[in-house]
Amino acid sequence: MVRSRSNLAAGILLILVGLLFLSFQLAPWWWGWLNVEMSWPLLVVGVGAFLLVFGLLVGAPGMAVPACVVGGIGAILYWQNATGSWDTWAYVWTLIPGFAGLGVILASVLGGGRLRDGLGSGGTLLLTSMVLFAIFGSFLGGLDIFGPYWPVLLIGLGLLIFIRALLRKN
Repeated sequence: MVRSRSNLAAGILLILVGLLFLSFQLAPWWWGWLNVEMSWPLLVVGVGAFLLVFGLLVGAPGMAVPACVVGGIGAILYWQNATGSWDTWAYVWTLIPGFAGLGVILASVLGGGRLRDGLGSGGTLLLTSMVLFAIFGSFLGGLDIFGPYWPVLLIGLGLLIFIRALLRKN
């Protein structure tokens, strides 16, 4: 059953991609509005969307995790390409665990596990990602939210991890 669904999904996706490329060949003027130099990261976002749709079609909600990671990286690249802020990659990479957390939550919503477990695991990844983003962004000068007090985030994250470890032991 799963194999036939995956073959159906692969066939549908190949047909859609083929139609897209055929439209490029038959009506190139339609695509004149698409500025490839500025919008190439949208191809990466499209790959993320492709992974999500493929996972839904074959009944694999766990595909939401790589779909969110790839789509999120594509969104970062799009923003960096549009603004020219390529130096932000020094701290923006810390958002990737958050994209994985979002994928875990989405996968659990789509039926890939218990919702409570997905919210806990995904929420932890999202929180960790946000804290790391604030720390690295403040430390590397991209964000000036906390000024010289950014080490307080490290202390807070350490306390959170320490308290969770104590609570899980009991």
